[in-house]
Amino acid sequence: MGGWTRDGMRIATCLFEAAAWHYAVRPVCRCGHSATFNPHGLWWHFHKRSWDDRLKPAREHFWCRSCSLPQRKRVRPVCLDLVRQSAGDIELAFPPECEWKRAISRFRS
Repeated sequence: MGGWTRDGMRIATCLFEAAAWHYAVRPVCRCGHSATFNPHGLWWHFHKRSWDDRLKPAREHFWCRSCSLPQRKRVRPVCLDLVRQSAGDIELAFPPECEWKRAISRFRS
């Protein structure tokens, strides 16, 4: 489970915690390019594929299109930042409500 900072903010360690605490996920490339993803759809995308949703391993599933086109290989981001959600976030398919409620119930117990 996630931790806490000195000022009382929660630190998510996986995509599910980011979704539960409403943090958007922003992969940042070394070139400075970034995109922001809605965490609920992103978690569901990983969950359906049985991918590890911890932040460090999850980073390997992202790549920068701008850098990858000229190099003809996938360039992975240097980090995944957690930021406030906004209307401009990239949205993947959301989990069915029953699946989300089941996951939240397990998370709280």
